[in-house]
Amino acid sequence: MRSAKAVLLWLALAAAVAVPIAVASASPLLQWRQPIYVAAGFAGVIAMALLLVQPVLAGGYLPGLPVRRGRRVHRVTGAVLVGAVIVHVAGLWATSPPDVVDALTFTSPTPFSNWGVIAMWAVFSAAFLAVLRPRLRPRAWRIGHSIAVAVVVVASVVHAMLIEGTMGVVSKALLGALALAATAKVLADLRVWRLLPRHRA
Repeated sequence: MRSAKAVLLWLALAAAVAVPIAVASASPLLQWRQPIYVAAGFAGVIAMALLLVQPVLAGGYLPGLPVRRGRRVHRVTGAVLVGAVIVHVAGLWATSPPDVVDALTFTSPTPFSNWGVIAMWAVFSAAFLAVLRPRLRPRAWRIGHSIAVAVVVVASVVHAMLIEGTMGVVSKALLGALALAATAKVLADLRVWRLLPRHRA
């Protein structure tokens, strides 16, 4: 029974990641697009998929994968996430520098750009804190990293939902909902809120 449940959990995660990528790959919006634009788009889709994988690994929710090993994989996939964001932004810069400049300066007329930039800086902040972890107090590191991660997921989901892109509306909505739920669960299980300073009346 346990083995069947384990297989189902792994299959569910694989499907949640693979379906949006498959939908994006079959999108008619990719026709006649430059290869670098296509690469940038897929980097964004992969980054979204990793937002579901990351909390699942951090929380040790995958059967057969010990928590310590899962968190090592979490660090590796975190680096992949940062790389995917860089490729996404660099590809968009190569195809349309003015749009990226407008986004980075928060002067873009498209609301999804602002959310994308917020998510990008939050990803970099979370990665920076991960690098500095040995030099930080555990409590400060966990609070900072958790806040950055929460901003990443919320901003990324809003960013994706506002874009009429290659990801299907249903597939990206389900992926976003799963990423939000998984992130909320791991933050709740780690009881991060108890680490926040309390003000005495």
